Amino acid sequence: MAQRDDKTIFLDSPVFSIIISVLILYSVICFSLETIPDLSDSLKTFLYYSEIAVVLIFSIEYALRVWLSANRLKFIFSFYGLIDLLAILPFYLTFAVDLRSLRLMRMLRLARILKLARYNRALQRFTKALLLAKEELILFTVASMVAFYLSAVGIYHFEHAAQPDVFRSIFDSLWWSVATLTTVGYGDIYPVTTGGRFFTFIVLMVGLGLVSVPTGILASSLSSVRRQQEENVNARPLNEQHPE
Repeated sequence: MAQRDDKTIFLDSPVFSIIISVLILYSVICFSLETIPDLSDSLKTFLYYSEIAVVLIFSIEYALRVWLSANRLKFIFSFYGLIDLLAILPFYLTFAVDLRSLRLMRMLRLARILKLARYNRALQRFTKALLLAKEELILFTVASMVAFYLSAVGIYHFEHAAQPDVFRSIFDSLWWSVATLTTVGYGDIYPVTTGGRFFTFIVLMVGLGLVSVPTGILASSLSSVRRQQEENVNARPLNEQHPE
C-alpha cells in the first residue's frame, strides 16, 4: 500500500504536472505544424514519431492513474478521467475524425497543482470568495443576459428600417449587443440613425457598469475572506500560532 501511495503522490506532484503540461503544449505545436503545406518528408516523420511518443506517455499515465485509483470505475467516469481518455483516444481511433486538439483540455490538470492549498493560499481565498458571492454573481449574470437581449431589441427597433440588410432580425442585433455591451466595439455593425446612436451611447454606459459590478463583488468577497482568515488566526491560542 505504501508503494501505491508513493506513486500516487508522484503523479499528483507539481513537477509531474509541469512535465505533462509541457508535453501537452509540445503535442499541440506538433499538431499545428502538421497543418503547414509542403512539409519535408523528414519533418513529417519527426512529427509522426513525436505524436507516438507523447501518446505513449499519456497512455502510461492514464493506465497508472486507473490502476492506482481506490475506485477505478469512479475515476474512469470522473471529469479528469474522461479528459485523460480523450487525450489518447483520438490517436487510437486514428483514421476516424482527428480530435487531437482536445488535448488542450488536459491543461486543466494544472488545477491539480493548485489544489495543494499550502502552495497557493491566494487561490484558496479566491475560490472561497467565488463561493461566498455565488448568489450575487448568478443574479448579475442573469441581469446581463436580460440587458443583452433588451439592447438587441432596442437597436433593432431603431435601425431595422434604415439598415434592413444589417439588422435583419433580433438575432443579428444580438451580435451588435454583445460587441457594444462588452465595450469591444468591432465596428462591423453600427447605427446610422440619430435614435440608434443615442441608444448606443446609453448601452455603452451600461456596458461600463457591467465590467465594474462583478469586480466590486469579488473584491468585497476577497476582503471578507481575508478578514475572516485573519480573525481565525488571531483567535487561535498562542501556542498554536507559534509552536515550539
